[in-house]
This record gives sequence, structure tokens and C-alpha cells, in this order.
Amino acid sequence: MAWNDNNNQNPWGNNGQTPPELDQVIIDFKKKFSGVFGGKPPSNSDTPRLPSVGGLKYIFILALLVWVLSGIYIIDPAEKGVVLRFGAFQEETGQGPHWHLPYPIETLNRVNVEQIRTAQIGYRDAISNRRGGNVSSESLMLTKDENMIDAKFAVQYKINDVQAYLFNVANPDMTLRHVVESAIRQVVGKNTMDYVLTEGRVSIADDIKEKSQELLDVYQTGLQITTVNMQDAQPPEQVQASFSDAVKAREDKQRLINEAQTYANDILPKSRGKAARMLEESKAYKSEVVSRSEGEASRFGQILAEYEKAPGVT
Repeated sequence: MAWNDNNNQNPWGNNGQTPPELDQVIIDFKKKFSGVFGGKPPSNSDTPRLPSVGGLKYIFILALLVWVLSGIYIIDPAEKGVVLRFGAFQEETGQGPHWHLPYPIETLNRVNVEQIRTAQIGYRDAISNRRGGNVSSESLMLTKDENMIDAKFAVQYKINDVQAYLFNVANPDMTLRHVVESAIRQVVGKNTMDYVLTEGRVSIADDIKEKSQELLDVYQTGLQITTVNMQDAQPPEQVQASFSDAVKAREDKQRLINEAQTYANDILPKSRGKAARMLEESKAYKSEVVSRSEGEASRFGQILAEYEKAPGVT
């Protein structure tokens, strides 16, 4: 018999049954699983019921447990943890596991106090800036002798006071940039261009570090400068050729002075040696002449004595 050859009977069976209603399927499903929430299975005449109070209690306890456990945290050795309660400072925590009241009552800020950060003044490298290059508004500075130089500095620093870093200044890292730039202009403005470009590099960097740290401490930024390095310093590009000529002339002058000094150091000892040798030779010649003269005078004296004895013979 074909699959649909059922003598016009209902496809759900031979007893004239109709397909089960969707509502009845839902009721049967709830009967099977209503025990999970502690309620009684509803009868055929019952409507679907919400979970019982006992079931809600377990759900609430589970949610509360998850919320409480969300307050557990671990601080790494290089970090400090700062707990805020409703946005206000509550405590500072160190390395290891800790717990705080979960969000939204308390929140946690992690701060790396061992990381060495770098601020670039007058330039940006390709790592910190996709384009890199000079920042002329920061690098061009006026020296004591009213010359312009193009100077670039790298400043390394770290956080030494977490609370001060987070709460005293709105943007501590930007504040450091402004402070260092101001200190650079102050120090460079008190020195000549030649000093800045030549032997004064180390001394100038040390002065900038000292003055910058003083201002950072006044502002209570929580930052400590570790090193200040002058990456480069030269005249602006517009006068670079003229400055190179001046530098070359100064180098030539110094070279000639050095050559003259070398010649003097070589010739003077030779001259002194020659003079000493001539003096010794003259002394020897003097002694020889005196000795010969004395000998001749002695022989003449002897002849004179013999002559006086017998003048007629001679």
C-alpha cells in the first residue's frame, strides 16, 4: 500500500486523533522539568507557572557567589594595585592575591611602577609615531648668544608614587613633557651655542634633569626622572651649510695650532740639546787653549831664565 493510501483516514493514526496542540506540548514539557525549581507539576488544567521561590533563591545565591568571587585579583611583582570605593581612594595593595568589594562598589586600577617610560622632546621615532621625524615647535631653541639650535632629547622616567600619579594631576605624562621642555629652554638659553653643541652636552643634560625633577616634585606628579639624554643638537637646517663652514674653519685653526705645537715640541728639545753640546764643546776648547797657552808660557819662562843666566850665549 502506498504511503498515503489510508482510506482518507487521519495521518496521525486510525483512531481519529488530531495533531497535538503547541500549548499542550509546552505544558507537558513544564511538567517534566518543574521539579528542578521545587514546584509541583501542574495538572492538565493548570496554566504554565513561573519558577518557585525556592528556585529563585538558588539562582540568587549562585549569582551572589559569582559577584563576590569577581572581587578576587592578583597583583604582579612590578605592579601596585589601587582600590577605589565609589571613585575615592580606599587602599593601595602590593604583590600577591587580594580581594575587594566587587563592581560597582569598588574598582581596581593596576599601575606598573617598574616600567621605564620614555618622553621624546623635539622628535618622534617610528615606534611611538607612525610617521616619525622632527617636531620643530619643541626642538628649536634660542641660546645665550642669540643663535638658534635644533635639539632633541630623550627623557626616561617611572612612577614612584602611585596615589600622586593617579589623583594629583589630570595627565601626569603630558605634564612631564611640558615641564621638561620648559627646563630645556631655560638651560639652553643660559649657554652659548658652541658650548651646547660641543663639550656641554653631558652637563646640560644633568641640569635639565635636576630642574625638571624639582618642578615635578612641586606639582606632586608621582613621577621620577631616571635619565635625560641629548640625542642630537645642531643648527637649524636653513643655516646648516654656513655653520658647517664655520666649524670646518675652527677645526682647521685648531689643526694648525696642534701642528705648530707638535713642531715646537719636537724642535725645542733638539735646539736645547744642540746648545748644550756647543756649550760643552766651547768649554773643552777653552780648557785646551788655556792648557796650551800655559804650557807655552812655562817654556818661555824657562828660556827666559836661561837667557838671563848667559845673555851673551843667546
